[in-house]
Amino acid sequence: MAEGRFLLVRLGSLGDIVHALPAAAALRDTFPGARVDWVVDAKWTRLLEGNPDISEVIVLDRKSAGGIRTTVKKLRAAEYTCAIDFQALYKSALLPFLARVPRRIGFQSSYAREGLAALLYTEVLNPRGPHKVEHNLTLVERAGAQSSQPRFPLTIGPEDEEIVSRKLDTQGLKEFYVLNPGGGWRSKCWPPERYGELHRSLYAARGWRGVLTVGPGESQLAEAAKRAAGESPLAVIDVGLGPLMALLRRAKFVVSADTGPLHLASAMGAPSIGLFGPTDPCRNGPFSPDDASVRNPAVSVTTYRRGKDFDPAMLSIGTEQVVKAIDERLARARRGT
Repeated sequence: MAEGRFLLVRLGSLGDIVHALPAAAALRDTFPGARVDWVVDAKWTRLLEGNPDISEVIVLDRKSAGGIRTTVKKLRAAEYTCAIDFQALYKSALLPFLARVPRRIGFQSSYAREGLAALLYTEVLNPRGPHKVEHNLTLVERAGAQSSQPRFPLTIGPEDEEIVSRKLDTQGLKEFYVLNPGGGWRSKCWPPERYGELHRSLYAARGWRGVLTVGPGESQLAEAAKRAAGESPLAVIDVGLGPLMALLRRAKFVVSADTGPLHLASAMGAPSIGLFGPTDPCRNGPFSPDDASVRNPAVSVTTYRRGKDFDPAMLSIGTEQVVKAIDERLARARRGT
């Protein structure tokens, strides 16, 4: 198709937005003069700031019905020729439908988390390839984009670097690694005590110091990890999204379950070790082939079920397995330099 006006829909969350960035890049590479806008929840706009592949970031105001109407009115006025919904939920599929975008591309009902959302698309696709990044690329290729080398144009500002530098100086840290114990649902998380045990082991054997990243409402995770870390000096740093990117980029390596900071770290080139149980690392793992995924297939059942308790497969992962994966990942990093 000729250069057009594209609306990309991925309202959240962190890791899912990161996995959609290469799709926007493919559109821009194929249609350099096109308008490529992205509608997103306000919480995640920082991920798209400074992205050269995006013409405009449109914030969805969901605080009131009036705010939603205002957003839809703005989308309708832009007269997009094609909308691409990476999220496959009712709320995401409804936006381009209400905006009267004539061509609306999305995933078929058997793939979508809310299958009936597919009724709001004009074209539905079953994604190709194993990984979420490839799934998203399937949609933009239907819109005419050509395959290109996936890229993740995430930007870090000088103010982000300054915040991280101050926090690290306070902790007396120069070289460090990152542990991320949080996650959207507990069943795909590794217990915080295991992160503390991992830190204690690495500090005793190698003198390595770690930084524990926590988000809103995760103070109990930090406390549990620090108790398990014992006398080893595990630092805890609570930062916003921009400084988090700066922190991850500086890290010697990052250990996390299948959650946003893991995918952010991998996209920014930080050596990453992902821990998996009920989610499949082939689909949801770090996208870089150099990164590592730890999973015990014999006890793992792929469900994507949002459980409230730690999954047995996650509990089966021992700290010694993670240490081995760290060593293997760092060896690959050394060979690549």
